[in-house]
Parts: sequence; C-alpha cells; structure tokens
Amino acid sequence: MERRDEFLCGVVEGFYGRPWSMEQRKVLFQWMQKWGLNTYLYGPKDDLKHRLLWREVYSAEEEDQLKALVCEAESRGLRFVYALSPGQDIVFSSSSDLTLLKRKLRQVAELGCHAFAILFDDIDHSMCQADTEAFSSFAHAQVSVANEIFRFLGEPPVFLFCPTEYCGSLCSPSVSKSPYLLTVGEDLLPGISVIWTGQCADLRASIFTIPFKTPAQTADPSSAQAGSKVISRELSADSLVEVHSVLQRPPLVWDNLHANDYDSRRVFLGPFKGRPPGLRAHLRGLLLNPNCEFEANYIPLHTLGTWHTAGKDEREGEEGEEVAGEERKREMEEGMESGNMFDKTLKVKGLLVFMRKHVTVVIIALKHVCPSEEHQYCPDRALSTALQDWMDELSQPLQPGRQIRPTDHRSSAPSSKHKLSESSDNHHGAQSKPSSTVGACSAQSHKPRKENAAGPLQSEERPPGGHSREKGPGKGLCAGKGPLSEAQVRLLVGLHYLPHEHGPPAQSLLQDLTWLKANCHYVSVNGNGKKTQPQKVEEWRARAGRFLAACDEIAVLHGSVVNSVNRAVLYDLYPYVWDLRNTMLVAKAFISWLEGRVMSESSSLGSWKNCFHWCGASSGAELLGVEAEPWVFKGGLSGEVQMLLPVGTSSELFSHPPPLFPTSRLYNIRPFQHKDKVELYRMVRQLHQRARGAQDSAVAHPDFIGDRCLGASLALCPEYSFVLEDELGVCGCAVGILDVRSFAKRCQATWLPAMRDKYPTRPHGANGHTATKEALQNFHEEQDYPDSLLYHFPSQLRLEALPELVDCSVSRSLLTSLLTALKANGSQGVFCEVQPTDRLRLEFLTKLGFLEILRGEARSTEGLVLGRLL
Repeated sequence: MERRDEFLCGVVEGFYGRPWSMEQRKVLFQWMQKWGLNTYLYGPKDDLKHRLLWREVYSAEEEDQLKALVCEAESRGLRFVYALSPGQDIVFSSSSDLTLLKRKLRQVAELGCHAFAILFDDIDHSMCQADTEAFSSFAHAQVSVANEIFRFLGEPPVFLFCPTEYCGSLCSPSVSKSPYLLTVGEDLLPGISVIWTGQCADLRASIFTIPFKTPAQTADPSSAQAGSKVISRELSADSLVEVHSVLQRPPLVWDNLHANDYDSRRVFLGPFKGRPPGLRAHLRGLLLNPNCEFEANYIPLHTLGTWHTAGKDEREGEEGEEVAGEERKREMEEGMESGNMFDKTLKVKGLLVFMRKHVTVVIIALKHVCPSEEHQYCPDRALSTALQDWMDELSQPLQPGRQIRPTDHRSSAPSSKHKLSESSDNHHGAQSKPSSTVGACSAQSHKPRKENAAGPLQSEERPPGGHSREKGPGKGLCAGKGPLSEAQVRLLVGLHYLPHEHGPPAQSLLQDLTWLKANCHYVSVNGNGKKTQPQKVEEWRARAGRFLAACDEIAVLHGSVVNSVNRAVLYDLYPYVWDLRNTMLVAKAFISWLEGRVMSESSSLGSWKNCFHWCGASSGAELLGVEAEPWVFKGGLSGEVQMLLPVGTSSELFSHPPPLFPTSRLYNIRPFQHKDKVELYRMVRQLHQRARGAQDSAVAHPDFIGDRCLGASLALCPEYSFVLEDELGVCGCAVGILDVRSFAKRCQATWLPAMRDKYPTRPHGANGHTATKEALQNFHEEQDYPDSLLYHFPSQLRLEALPELVDCSVSRSLLTSLLTALKANGSQGVFCEVQPTDRLRLEFLTKLGFLEILRGEARSTEGLVLGRLL
C-alpha cells in the first residue's frame, strides 16, 4: 500500500516541443533511481493523445510502449503518474465527454498505472452555454469533474489536479482572495493534491495559448520584459503557507526552473537552486519540469536528487538532535540539582536557557534551528559533484537516442539526419535541408554536399567540390573525437546557467563588454577631442584582451563540442553552443574594431563622427526600458550580448537555424590589416576565375580584379573592412563605405587617377578595340545613385567568401560585424548591388532583412540594388 504522505520528488515531462523518446525515458528512470528521486509525471504538451486528442484511446502498439514504460518505472522503484489535459475543449457538463475521459484513464490503469493527474493549465476561463447553466463557476466545473474521476479510479494514493490559476501572478485579485482557488480548496476532495508553480507566471502560456499573439511578437526583444515572469526565482515558505491556507492542503510544486520551451535560444545547465530543503515541510512534493533537450538535464536532475536527499537527511537530523537535546537537558538539570551549577533555567522560543548571576548562556536548542553542514544543501557543492559525474557520462560514445555508437559511423547517418531535422524545426522553425547560405557569399554557386559524404552530426572538414586549401604553418583542424575537458564543461555550464542568474564566465563577459563599450572613447582615434589618459588606455586594452581571450575560449569550446565522442550531447546542445559562438564572433570583431588599431593607421575622415553618441548612451537593458537583470532578454547570454551591440535590435541578423553539418573548424572575424591585402586580392581573383571558368586574358594583371572589387574601399576607408579567416587562412571579407557621396568624390580625386597610371591602355586585337580599356572603363565608371537612395541608405557594402566554407553561418556573422561598425558610426541604412541571376546571394541577403529598392532599368548598369535600414 502506497503512503499518501510520502514526499513526491522527481521529474515532470510537461514541456512544449518534441517529447522524449522511450529510450531516453528509460535512461531517465536509471538516473532517478540512482539519485534518490521517486516520481515521474508523464504529460508532454505535444503528445497529441495527452492534450489535443485526449478523447482517443491508445492503439495496441502505443499500449505496449506505455505499459513497458510503466513497468520500467516500477522496476526502478519509481511512481509513474499519468497526466491527461482535456481542458482545451472538454464540455464539463457532457456525460459523453466524462465517459470518454473515464475510458481513457481506465485504459491506462489497466496497463499497471496507479497514479494520475488531470491538468487544466494554459486554457481559457470561458465556459460554453451548457456548462454555464450546469455550474456556478469555472472552478466548480473543474472540481466536479476531478472529484468524479478521483472516485472512479478508486481514490488512488496519488491523484494530482492542476488548476488554471496555477501561480500567484495568474490569481485574481490575489492568491488569498481568488474566488477560483477558494472554490478549489473548499470543494476538491481532500485526497487530491493541487499543483502549484510559484508566485510567477509561466511565459509558455502566453506563447502557446494566446491566439492573437504572432510569432514575431513573441520573439521580439521588445517583449522581453515578460521574461521576468517565466519562472519563480525563489520559493519562500511564507508564500507556500499562504497557498496551503487557501487550498486547505500542501501544494505540489511543478517547478519550471530549468524549463526552456519559452525561448529557443536558451538552455539551462545550472544546479537546482533557490528552493531551501526546509520547504518540504510545506509541500506535498516537488517535480522539476526540465529542458526540452534530454541531455541538458543531467546536472539539473542530479542536483535535484542531492536537494531531495539533503531534505530527508535534514529532517532525520532534526529528529536525532531533538532526542540528543532531551538527553543533554536531563544531564544538565541533574547537574544543577546536585551542584547548583546555575541559578535558574528558562525556555525561550524553543531554546533551553541557563542563567547564573545575570549572565545568560544558551546551552541547548530544543528545536533544531540550523542543520549541521553535512545536512545542508549547497548548490555549488552539489554542482561540483554532479559535474564530476557528468564528465564520466560525456566520455561515453553515445548516439542520439542513447544508443552505443556503432563501429561504422556512416551506418547511423540516416537516423541522425531525421532527428537533427526535427531538432532544427523545433528550435528555429527551419526546413530540414542543408543550408546554402555560404554559396550566396561567392561569385559562383556550388552544389549542396551529398548527405552520404558526412552524415549530420558528423564534423565535416573537407570542402565540397574537391576544392581545398593547403594548411599554413602551424595551422590545423580539430579533427579528433574525444571527451570535453573539465574546464570546458565548467565553461559550458557557466555560459548556460539559470534563467535568473549567469554563471561566472558569462557574468565576466557581460561586465567586460559593457565597460568596454562605455569607455571606448579612451582608445579612439581623436580621443574625443581631449588628451588621452594613458592609464585608462591601458586598462581598456587589458580588459579588451581578456574579453577577446574569452571569445576565443568559446570558439574552442564550440569545436570541442562538435568533436565530442558523445554525439547525444552534441545533438542536444549544439544549437546553443553554435548560436553563442556566432554571437561572440560579432562581439569580438566589434571590440577589436572599437580599439581603433586599423583606423589609426589610415585616413580618419568620417571614422568616428557618431560613435560616441551611441557608445555613451545606455545599456541593452535600458534601451528596452526594463531593469538590467540577466533574465529580461530573450536569448540568454547570446541575447544580452546581442543587445549590447549597435545592431542588437535586428534579431534577423542573429537568429537562424544551425547547419546540418557541424564543423569544428575555428573561425575568426577581425578588422582588416594592410598585410591582408595580398590574400584578399588572391581570393577575389580565384572567385572571378571560377566564375569565368578560365583566366580572362583581358585581366592578366594579378591585381586587376582585386583593385576593381576591393581596392578603392581598402585604400580609402579600410576602417570599414573586416576579414574572415579559418585555420587555413583568409576565406572571406566584408568591405563597407560609410558615406557613398564623400567616398565617390575622394575616389575621383585620388583612386581613379592612380588606377589609370597603373593600367595604361594598350591596343589589343585586330578590331582596334582595347579589351583592357573597356574593362577599365567599366571599372572606373562613376556610379550614379539617386539622392533618394542615398538619403535613406548612405552606406554601401560588398561581401566575398570562398564557396568551400564549411560553416556558412560565419558569412552572416561577417556581414553583421560590418553592419555593427557602420551603425556605430551613425549610418542609418546600407545597400549593395546583386546580379539578378545570383539567386543564392539574393536569398542570403533577403533572410538578413535586405529588400529590393532599385532595379537595373532605372540605372546605367544592370543589376538589383538591395538595402536595409540600420
């Protein structure tokens, strides 16, 4: 016979998104048994027969799976709680619906399940006409159904009820005065436990159940203030006592501390925190609703088990110390009687106090006040223990689904591909096909890689199409598979910690970035018109060096995750590590650009005219009009870094699906240096030759293509040029012009005369035409852009990248780095020219917010002009 008073502690699979697999759940049960947890609640929101199609019974195959799961939980000593969520469309007064509800739960009961939950969360409060006539209130209707089902099932020891007002912020007008909760507490049968999430609302309700809220509104950073209502940062005894009083029973907490289904850019790897073990005295139980990604939950659940064990030990310790206290009390009292040790004794607030000559000495605590250290729960200590155990788990060669990896890696590629496609859809809403963005950055498109060349989740190091670049001195690829180091695992956890709190590495990153942004005037070209303070310059550069080193560590971590022997962890965590890597690439490039190393070596015309107005403005949090707390931005650490950048409000520049072919290759984006000119010229000449199929005799001069494509920008405004490099060298660049009008005048005055001297015209061919002259005329032709265009889009850009880039997303980061610099110096819009036949480039730019603003027919040259506001 199960005890009705046993504290329920474990896991609720109740998130929105793709449910866990049966294999993952079996592994979960192993973890729970090992860590002392005792309850699993089955209630995934996206299981159709749990919520949307709750009336339908399970098929024979589904019955077998569910029965196997119930038996597996039972064999591990766990309580399996089956939850059903009929609230979206149930007619409470309908005998037919009630019969169908009973049929469904009876089917599950016959599979061996003895614990149940009925959930009415995240639904509309309104009732149909029939229900309005049959029941006095919404709460009365729900309670009536719950009571009848409870009796129908034979009043099982565990039966849970989730109210529609399941947290403090959803109660109207307050917890203690809510008519809904008061009705539930008054009329719900005493054997039914009530689920509670805490004082704060769950943002998932607004995302998944409010029909008039569009996905764009949901993802808009301007709505991030709602993020402070996602979960309860802490649970207090006082608040639970109030809930207990209203519900007339101790609540069971459905804890969303590690739930991440409300933000596709966040995952929480930190410890269970903010819930003192002493809360057990006010609770029926606590179930953690964790991350959607199964592998992300090792530390959260491990530390939850430590919390649960500490709570039991503390309670046992209290009882033991009370017994020992009584023994010591008797000994002291006997001593007093025989030796008159003290003048008198008093009992004050549970303490036994002995007094002598007006000196008060506290001898014994009759009631345990502070538990001994071994009984206390310390999140940091629990995290260290869990992290050591996770290191062993990470060294296991597991495939997605917790399978032992077969010897032949390729044999698992098809199933991996299917799962990765689902993951991409779940997190980013992208179609499952290889991304071709990188091809849009080059003059020539290339065919997508064949899927059997390297299955998804296999790091792909060889460029497609047979093109390859030789390794430079001291440069190589991170190709070997192996476990992450302990330092890397700690970094991984610290960067993806908790919704209300960043880990130490993330805190350091944000502090440095905020300070560097606010104090960048110390290292400007003109010193903001004042004498530079050397000590401030040194401090700025020291902090910049620390920030850049931290960015490099994140890039290395990304490669190590890709190369991890545990592919199950790669499958679940890669989108988050990849997203942060890309954001930090932009942030690193921006800080390097702020330092002004290139700009101090070149013309300062127009370099810093508006930068300090932006940099001296406000932090990302103040831009949104909310408190600068770590959880107010969607996107976690990536989102906060994004908001500290000039283009931070342009989410389309940062939020994209990860590639199907992860690569461990290290990439870097940095400001252009004059030594890069040779490599960049070689790259654009190579792209031109690939596009033409053979070397054009009219452009035999090795510098001609480079001068034509990049030369003027690199010579006249190198401060708006960025270089993309990998371990093999330069592989891309983005060049910009801040003010096209002034640039054109300077180009006519200095650049074009120099080019005429460099490329003198010579007759070529029998027809008397001059091929080189024609090319030069086309090259030197003054671009005539209308004033209406330059008024809104004063800046121009050009992007070039080799087609064999393994990770095409870095092209987006490269372009974003340039846009960041242009925006910081006051540009309000940027445009670029694209050939109508270059479909890949058009698609790439369109996804980044560029729109067609001018067609070739309106100009002297063919081509489209795409632009976007900044």
